[in-house]
Amino acid sequence: MQGRFMNRPYCFMNLILLFPSDFIANTSRVLLTGRRQAHVLEVHRAAVEDVLIVGMENGQIGQGRVTRLTAKELEMEVAFFSDPVPKIPVILCVALMRPLVLKRVLQTATTMGVEAIHLFHSRRVEKSFWQSTALQPVEIREQLVLGLEQARDTVLPSVMFHKRFKPFVEDVLPLLLKKRQGLVADPSGGFSVVPAAVPKVLIIGPEGGFIPYELDRFSHAGCTLVGLGPRILRVETAVTSFLARLV
Repeated sequence: MQGRFMNRPYCFMNLILLFPSDFIANTSRVLLTGRRQAHVLEVHRAAVEDVLIVGMENGQIGQGRVTRLTAKELEMEVAFFSDPVPKIPVILCVALMRPLVLKRVLQTATTMGVEAIHLFHSRRVEKSFWQSTALQPVEIREQLVLGLEQARDTVLPSVMFHKRFKPFVEDVLPLLLKKRQGLVADPSGGFSVVPAAVPKVLIIGPEGGFIPYELDRFSHAGCTLVGLGPRILRVETAVTSFLARLV
């Protein structure tokens, strides 16, 4: 949806992500309540006539001029005029982790711009993790949206689940590796610098690491072991560190 351009300076750093349901019918005006309205009011401390950075879900980025702001509602006139920053050519595959860690990983990976996220099972993943409410679509989407807002991005990465290791590594992974380099994070691996433009599949294991059988299956699929030294990192630290090296 297009609105008229408002030639005013941006006032704040992060982005307010908008959805089709936010728009007042047949207008370029949006009405926000809940978390986003509270964020603008309490964190941005915006006022009427302030201009915010906004973005349309899976669409363009633009400006939103605040026309009405109350304790419960925010109304803006919006205009879109630029594309978001392109994704980095990385698919992240990570063994399922504890719910709180999962939320951080989803936000971080989205903020850093991965194309897709695959969550898979491995021997050292607790089976109870798959029963967590953090895997509900609404919970996953919330973390992705927070990551997009932080990065000033609008395009949601896809998130897929694989509850069995063998079908993932034998059936799914070969498809992901077509025209991509597969990298498996492990302390035993050495890190060789690879041009950022080379599309990659980055695979990160659980807190306890991969078992030898799993490392062998990844090697058989054509992946290379890579590491960041002898220290054992938390999953969220490994995700951030490796993605920073691959951007």
